[in-house]
Amino acid sequence: MKSHRTVGIFNGISGLLLLPAFIGLVLIPSGCGSLLPSIKETTRSPWETFDEAKNAFDKIIPYETTTSELQGLGFSPVSTPNVKIITYLDIIQRFMANPSIKKEDLDEGLQTCITARDNCKAYEIQPKFIFNQRYGSVLMDIFNFSKKTHQSGWEFTALVVLVDSTVVYKLWGGKPEIDENKEIKNPLGPLQDVSDLLFKATRETL
Repeated sequence: MKSHRTVGIFNGISGLLLLPAFIGLVLIPSGCGSLLPSIKETTRSPWETFDEAKNAFDKIIPYETTTSELQGLGFSPVSTPNVKIITYLDIIQRFMANPSIKKEDLDEGLQTCITARDNCKAYEIQPKFIFNQRYGSVLMDIFNFSKKTHQSGWEFTALVVLVDSTVVYKLWGGKPEIDENKEIKNPLGPLQDVSDLLFKATRETL
């Protein structure tokens, strides 16, 4: 009996010692974001930054740059993963979606592509690096009262159109710097999902 009592006392003391550590962990101030989850989204490419991708794109010269040169610059499915190959039909759908837009209204390079039909193709690449980090009160996050997320990174989009083996058109876009904050508040905390389900079920029965 004494040994069982000793074990019980020991476990009780251990629990008391661990309780402050647990409370401290949960009540960590908002500055300690390492305790909250994070998500990193990366599309593998030769470039580490937006500027690197843009600088490589600027070296592409319509009616001069060839397929082999594109490969060296990183804008070819041969040298770079995640490059999408699209046809002249995709070009028509993308640039002539509005019936009021005629072929003659398009850039000369796009007109050349449409005229070339099967001899035209395009490479589309969308490298990105996006990091989502949750921040704020660990307690509020764990119990679903408030979830704050900071998103940072960059996105680059490029379209390169070729006829035979020569570039005839290029287009770029994207976000050089992403800096966004998102906050989701749930007044009912861990019961919020249950409340939403009950509300949905009530509406369906009406």
